[in-house]
Amino acid sequence: MPIKVQIKKKLDSFLLDMEFQSESRRIGILGASGCGKSMTLKCIAGIETPDEGHIEVEGRTLFDRENRTDLKPQKRNVGYLFQNYALFPTMTVEKNIAAGLKGTRREKEARVREMMRKFQLKGLGKRLPVQLSGGQQQRVALARIMAYEPDVILLDEPFSALDMYLRDRLQQELMEMLADYKGTVVMVSHNRDELYRFSEEMVVIDEGHVAAAGETKELFQNPVSREAARLTGCKNFSRIRRVDAHTAEAADWGVTLHTEREIPEDVQWFGYRAHDFVPVWGERGENMLRFDLESTALLPFERNYYLRPERHGDDGECGGVQPICWFVQREKIEELDSRGMPDHVMFREEKLLFLKDQCFHKRL
Repeated sequence: MPIKVQIKKKLDSFLLDMEFQSESRRIGILGASGCGKSMTLKCIAGIETPDEGHIEVEGRTLFDRENRTDLKPQKRNVGYLFQNYALFPTMTVEKNIAAGLKGTRREKEARVREMMRKFQLKGLGKRLPVQLSGGQQQRVALARIMAYEPDVILLDEPFSALDMYLRDRLQQELMEMLADYKGTVVMVSHNRDELYRFSEEMVVIDEGHVAAAGETKELFQNPVSREAARLTGCKNFSRIRRVDAHTAEAADWGVTLHTEREIPEDVQWFGYRAHDFVPVWGERGENMLRFDLESTALLPFERNYYLRPERHGDDGECGGVQPICWFVQREKIEELDSRGMPDHVMFREEKLLFLKDQCFHKRL
């Protein structure tokens, strides 16, 4: 078991109550800002101490409140990549990489040269961090971590301060640099696209609790809880009134939907992603919503349409009517321009999400 975490820690506004374990080597933790993601990493690294619980990495117990085990950070063999990379500002690249290395001077110098070569830092050894680009700083910080071969690397929002172009390029660089690393990597982010690209398995957290967890691609297809669906990008939600195993009224959308799949009795919400609607011209068929346009947003590579529900009152999810989002990507816009707005949009049954208010999955 590469990693097992079961901790509780009282924070200012909520209780951090994290429990997950995984056999995967690439794990993502997704959640909004302030939900406890970074605190979870700090507890694993030993920077913060949980109030209770147990942390285990590669079969080694790092923390166990009951047995009074609490290894110091330098004894945990955990590499932590901070958001700002935390390089020593008055030390050169070479000295930053060598910081924390043990062994003879010759052994340290050899290891630094190896890391400089591996992370493409040739010619930068004598520079200070302020003389480096954001990408170079990230490579130095990762080289410093990899130099002492940790059991686990923790990445704390590593791309949050970068612009979109640089973020995309550095994501790819990071994946390439970690390709031959045999240890476990845990990355936290509020960016679902980053974690979809990076992680094999993912934990979704909401205000310190696990909202859902599992294999990353499966979790996007079937997020199980409404909060997990929202955090993975779903825009449309409706409370349901179950008629039978294959029929339910979508109360907030004003339509009745029929499904081949059985609708479980404990499902409370339908979810539907904004890109999955199918435009329909002509007569209305099953599982369709009347196209009643409220507003439009024109973006560089897509158009966002906001539709009025068919029936509604003032008891919506946020105390009022929530528009239904339909996002049309560039390759489909030409059809709309040539044919005009559709008469209806259709829900694809296989894309309909069955959701509960909350669901805690702890084992990945």
